[in-house]
Amino acid sequence: MSRPLTFLCISSYFKGNDFLRGMKSTGATVYLVTSKKLEDKPWAREALDDIFYIQQGPENYWNMEEVIAGLAWLMRSKKVDRIVALDDFDVEKAAALREHFRIPGMGQTTCRHFRDKLAMRVEARDAGIRVPGFSSLFNDDEIRQFTQMNPAPWIVKPRGQASATGMKKVHNADELWAHLETLGEERHQFLVEQFKPGDVYHVDALSDHGKVVFARASQYLAPPFDVAHAGGIFRSAIMEKSDKDAKALLALNAEVMKAFGMMHSASHTEFIKCHEDGQFYFLETSSRVGGAHIAEMVEYGTGINLWHEWARLEYAVASGQPYQLPKVREDYTGIIVSQTRQ
Repeated sequence: MSRPLTFLCISSYFKGNDFLRGMKSTGATVYLVTSKKLEDKPWAREALDDIFYIQQGPENYWNMEEVIAGLAWLMRSKKVDRIVALDDFDVEKAAALREHFRIPGMGQTTCRHFRDKLAMRVEARDAGIRVPGFSSLFNDDEIRQFTQMNPAPWIVKPRGQASATGMKKVHNADELWAHLETLGEERHQFLVEQFKPGDVYHVDALSDHGKVVFARASQYLAPPFDVAHAGGIFRSAIMEKSDKDAKALLALNAEVMKAFGMMHSASHTEFIKCHEDGQFYFLETSSRVGGAHIAEMVEYGTGINLWHEWARLEYAVASGQPYQLPKVREDYTGIIVSQTRQ
């Protein structure tokens, strides 16, 4: 190929500068599409060949017909080889663009496994991966059956939000139905799940051609749900590789990636070790680098900058070259993040 490969990166949040720099270091042409309101953020402009802005509506909404029309105009004179979503909320956007322009990468069906919490649970359950009891909120009889088969408390979760955003814990059927009433016509956008008290863990990984080539297991010392709803200090720490729970988590993560159809990306996957039975349960996953400075924690412990290596991996796949992971350190780090801005 006489011209450099061209990557169109999508981010409706200010994040991913290390990815942009990593991609530029490969010699690729790098474009960024982001929200107009983020125009003044300190993007790594030295790594960008151009930047395009989208007027963002409420709830991170982009009019995808306008985005498609804009990209169609760009592609009259510029070839785009790959599209990469840098944030959870951009995974569907990127998949829609890939589908429309027939660009290789994760399509809309597979992207659901990494964005839709209901799709995640169905996929995991069908693959024999242990998940807490759950139900969609489409049918009243199915919800009643769920409440009879799964002891309270339960958590009502939005299917498309990230982290612990929008979750509501309920303690009995009356409280559940009262909360579902408040959701109105949006009820189908949520699910209900049995709340299992336990310790929460995360696995941060890179996958290449369907195989996990790097992964580290860490434990949240303060579960994200507790911090989001009760306050406190967000904490996490990398586990020792020899720890039997760490080994179990890495094996579980590989199962999830295979079942969900992950090919080439960074991923951040969460599990809970239930206090009642000591078993690990899958909670959720995403095809992105973990937030809340988890990437920095992993880098200080391993020497692997997940953003930078994700960019190198994407380039290697697009150019048909083998990806080589740098030497990995075996140190241990933790992170403490205060939520307050004062």
